[in-house]
Amino acid sequence: MRVLLLYPTFPKSFWSFEKALALVDRKALLPPLGLITVAAILPQDWEFKLVDRNVRPVTEAEWDWAEMVIISGMIVQADDMMDQIREAKRRGKSVAVGGPYATSLPHEPQGAGADFLILDEGEITLPMFVEAVQRGDTQGVFRANGEKPDVTTTPIPRFELLNLDAYDNMSVQFSRGCPFQCEFCDIIVLYGRKPRTKEPQQLLAELERLYELGWRRTVFLVDDNFIGNKRNVKLLLKELKVWMQEHQYPFHFNTEASVDLAKDPELMEMMVDCNFNAVFLGVETPDEDSLALTQKFQNTRDSLSDSVDAIIAAGLRVMAGFIIGFDGEKPGAGDRIVRFVEKTAVPTALFSMLQALPDTALWHRLEKEGRLRGKVANINQTTLMNFVPTRPLEEITREYVNAFWELYDPMTYLNRTYRHFLKLGTPKHKSKLRSVSWTVIRAMLIVFWRQGVVRKTRFRFWANLIGILRHNPRVWDHYLSICALNEHFLEYRQIVKDEIESQLAEFLAEEARIQAEQARQTAAA
Repeated sequence: MRVLLLYPTFPKSFWSFEKALALVDRKALLPPLGLITVAAILPQDWEFKLVDRNVRPVTEAEWDWAEMVIISGMIVQADDMMDQIREAKRRGKSVAVGGPYATSLPHEPQGAGADFLILDEGEITLPMFVEAVQRGDTQGVFRANGEKPDVTTTPIPRFELLNLDAYDNMSVQFSRGCPFQCEFCDIIVLYGRKPRTKEPQQLLAELERLYELGWRRTVFLVDDNFIGNKRNVKLLLKELKVWMQEHQYPFHFNTEASVDLAKDPELMEMMVDCNFNAVFLGVETPDEDSLALTQKFQNTRDSLSDSVDAIIAAGLRVMAGFIIGFDGEKPGAGDRIVRFVEKTAVPTALFSMLQALPDTALWHRLEKEGRLRGKVANINQTTLMNFVPTRPLEEITREYVNAFWELYDPMTYLNRTYRHFLKLGTPKHKSKLRSVSWTVIRAMLIVFWRQGVVRKTRFRFWANLIGILRHNPRVWDHYLSICALNEHFLEYRQIVKDEIESQLAEFLAEEARIQAEQARQTAAA
């Protein structure tokens, strides 16, 4: 069987970083870990070619070669996924679809013509699919029916199928699932509330494979909550530290974790000792009433700002997610988020309007209350809320646009990044220096020129860089890499402003039309 593995494009988003990636000749931030894991689970006598459409288009030769097309992606990739399903069917190919988007909204890829739906977790449903294909079936839907796989059986992903040079980070996964119950989150719907982990040696084998392939840059652990099972994480880190020492620290690691990481100094120290240098936290909002309403109780037990400070001081750069639009939210939520971000000096603050994602507790509650605005979902930062909020949508939208614009003012971002790195702790060990190639030097020179000469940030840029070299010199290269993200946010904040304001204008015009029609009908009656 000749299988074309196809990964749809992402729209421009907070994480797409096109302008920053172009500085170092990369095409995408992360590879399609799901598809290369699928390739490892399917029969190894099948032939595979992988095309990440975020890197390049499919060639005619690849379309002609393929007997079957397997597509996976997330909700945000829905538009291109539908297009690729239709294109594959137009070419007479058998199409199988899986991943988070298909699992959440299976009727949509099925409506576009997909022959097979491989839903839920592939360790369970891919063998069902293979049996069906071997029987000669030409269509089918495969579900796990609530069963969760033992991820200690998951094979090493087929990293060799990737064009490694195209990616800025590489992905691996240690665990699935999260012990918390946040109302808006679809992770617990997809993967459950009992975190399941791989064996330490299993993950080390994946890292060894990447090392053999020549990877020497950042590795992102894509776990939605890396510390969901702290006992097993500490067992991993104990062995990972030895592996990293033996291999002279070839990687830096990033991951995602819950804010309660701050309550475990031993765990943070172990992470830093293994060359973890950044973590994404779901802060969501500094408003405790909103956190309690959405059942994010883990963020209400301690001071959020103190927790963020503790994690930074331990040596982990903090990225954080924030949301506006919770039920019962008081006016001024956007300003309160801006103040929190500035107080904690978090450079990379993912800011979005709340979206109800399919099959989440929030989705079902809003559906019951009749508040969903059509059963669609999009988790991008350039889409209006998909439900009726408890305060005027226009008010929330204005706060969102103004706050996003303020957060990513180039001077504000530069100063916030500086303050963050001044207080960033440093590891005790001496990790291997990042490779300095002509590409890296050129990227640095471009950042120096744009931010240190051309723009109004010029004097502040050099003053801040000198300050870092004087007060925390071991983080200077990490600091400059985050300064470089200013290239993306300078453009992206304008995209957010333009697209959101356009959608709001359309929404208000439609509301006015409906009200005028209702008034006309009332007058006629």
